[in-house]
Amino acid sequence: MNQLYSVKVSQRTNAGQNISIIELESTQNEPLPTFAAGAHIELHLPNAMIRQYSLCQDPEQNQRYRLAVLRDQKSRGGSQYVYDHLNLGSQLHISAPKNLFPLNLQAEHTVLIGGGIGITPLISMAYQLHHAQQSFELHYCGQHSDQAALMDELKQCAFAAQVMFHFKDQGANHRNYFKEKIKQFSKRSHLYTCGPNGFMDWIFELAKSHQFPSDQLHREVFQHDVDITGHSFQVIAKQSNKTIQVAADQSILDALASHGIYVEKSCEQGVCGTCMCDVLEGLPEHRDVYLTDEEKQSNEQILVCCSRAHSECLVLDI
Repeated sequence: MNQLYSVKVSQRTNAGQNISIIELESTQNEPLPTFAAGAHIELHLPNAMIRQYSLCQDPEQNQRYRLAVLRDQKSRGGSQYVYDHLNLGSQLHISAPKNLFPLNLQAEHTVLIGGGIGITPLISMAYQLHHAQQSFELHYCGQHSDQAALMDELKQCAFAAQVMFHFKDQGANHRNYFKEKIKQFSKRSHLYTCGPNGFMDWIFELAKSHQFPSDQLHREVFQHDVDITGHSFQVIAKQSNKTIQVAADQSILDALASHGIYVEKSCEQGVCGTCMCDVLEGLPEHRDVYLTDEEKQSNEQILVCCSRAHSECLVLDI
């Protein structure tokens, strides 16, 4: 089990419609672990949910962590709980920062494109690029400017000249803008995007259509709609010496748990990698967004929360 840190809500403000800016400080009055831009933390909520949120602050500040949380009616309940129940003084446990969205500080130029609440990890990236005196620009896209998070900060920060806003209520059309702007970006630029899946998909397809290398395109994903159903198959848990039947509508994770084999889990959507297991034999059917294409092709590991098997049997090192 990874180390957890006890924190309390030291400040909470509202930003826009249904967005809370929450600051967390150690209950032990100690600095929290340092982190690099793009990192997130897991909140272990009092209702037993575990949810991931990006850190949206200058990475040089680790006396407290700052999150911007949208109360999303379509969420699985985590953001609603945070928005409704984490108030000033509330205590909870968090993980150390984890980074599945690392920033390449060697890029010739960096383009940061955030959609809605997806601006959060990109703010940390902008701070880190600014401190490193690297070339970058930050684009903030959304529907309504009066419902956006951290607008005042971005308008007044040291890198404000490198921030561009694209809000529909102000007459902006980010699709038309980027269709022309993409032609001006050097092919050696790195693009980072975070926001709704459709938004990120569109940015990626646009960049690929202009021959941007795939290894220079980066996205942050916390919400992944995944179908766990398929044909039934067997899993042999080698260390546990158990053979388990995985039903057509059952995840490997749940099938293992029903036989007393508990794998650490978090997102249960194939995003975070917490439940990854080594594959000894068999052919996985990868349904996650955590493993790279190369890692999936190697078939050496599987995320048991969502992935299944092409073969009739998988042998896992658990």
